[in-house]
Amino acid sequence: MKALSDDCERFMSFLPGHIYSSKQGALRRWYNPPWFSEQIPSTPYDPLALRKAFEKAVIKRLMTDVPFGVLLSGGLDSSLVAAVASRHLADSEASQQWGSQLHTFCIGLEGSPDLKAAREVADYLRTRHHQFHFTVQEGIDALEEVIYHVETYDVTTIRASTPMFLMSRKIKSLGVKMVISGEGSDEIFGGYLYFHKAPNKEEFHQETCRKIKALHLYDCLRANKSTSAWGVEARVPFLDKEFINIAMSIDPEWKMIRPDLGRIEKWVLRNAFDDEKNPYLPKHILYRQKEQFSDGVGYSWIDGLKDHASKQVTDSMLMNASFVYPENTPTTKEAYYYRTIFEKFFPKNSARSTVPGGPSVACSTAKAVEWDAAWSKNLDPSGRAALGVHAAAYEETVDTKAANLKNGPPQKPQGMLEKTAAVA
Repeated sequence: MKALSDDCERFMSFLPGHIYSSKQGALRRWYNPPWFSEQIPSTPYDPLALRKAFEKAVIKRLMTDVPFGVLLSGGLDSSLVAAVASRHLADSEASQQWGSQLHTFCIGLEGSPDLKAAREVADYLRTRHHQFHFTVQEGIDALEEVIYHVETYDVTTIRASTPMFLMSRKIKSLGVKMVISGEGSDEIFGGYLYFHKAPNKEEFHQETCRKIKALHLYDCLRANKSTSAWGVEARVPFLDKEFINIAMSIDPEWKMIRPDLGRIEKWVLRNAFDDEKNPYLPKHILYRQKEQFSDGVGYSWIDGLKDHASKQVTDSMLMNASFVYPENTPTTKEAYYYRTIFEKFFPKNSARSTVPGGPSVACSTAKAVEWDAAWSKNLDPSGRAALGVHAAAYEETVDTKAANLKNGPPQKPQGMLEKTAAVA
């Protein structure tokens, strides 16, 4: 967009899976996978088929003639990518050129959940691990550059893009030119914590379809542009077309989060790689609760952003936001602050229209906010906004706490280690 902003009065997004027909003078969708219609699939869950499909997707992305590594946050998705890549690296042509020890990269504030978990996974897989630290102030100082490169004012995307942008700069300085990342899994398997409230399998499946269709506006936008800003290529095996087709053909009943059956979010994926004889990962990593990247780098990162924004944006500015920004009006000081930076670089109507709007909680679509009446009063894209679900949720009300204490946490299934975060 930055290449068009100064020279074109009107421009629009070139949608994924589309071609431009000069005869018709319009975009036309050519990529039409089975899941696009959002019809509810009925294929039984086959853990071995799912595992083989994912391993194939990772192996395909090990084809490279440049130095490379894996982005490892210590969460399920990136850990599985690293586990599969490290298993098959020795058999790939890349190992002859770059060695058989996988390089892994992680970033976070001092003492963040991701740094600790990533280090544990790296030690388990025996990778060459590179751990980077950043401070809240360094992140705040980079915001303008991040918004310029990522070309959005979406709050959750900016929160997560900033540490990824800083990490990509450090990765590039090491001479690494390609990284494999775990984006896409949460959209395919319903891994975000708000999926706990999905009322039925139909709603669950339709929400996963909506999330995948919007990836180019959120996680793929972040992964692509945060890395591209420093000339690093990001590859995403979870979004391999064959893998998506297999994963999205599973009866969504299997993907539903069922604490009564011991199924936490993304259970179908966790179970597929739960190999007792030849384990891919330690049990408690395999069953670690979902931690959104912007949360996992350190909870004080988001809190620091909110504090900084509140100093830049006054109450009266926010109150009059609808007059200044009538389209996609920001509802928080943090959103208002990002919008002012975005408008400075991209002042045209065409630019602001490329960014989606609407309410969201814990990265949900606007439609999924309807799943829980309490969410409309707590619209925040952080995973901690999923009250009663996230183990480190924002402070709940006294009444909610009392109810949770009275009901008690559900029993954890056998085989899950004590470290697994219980669902409240």
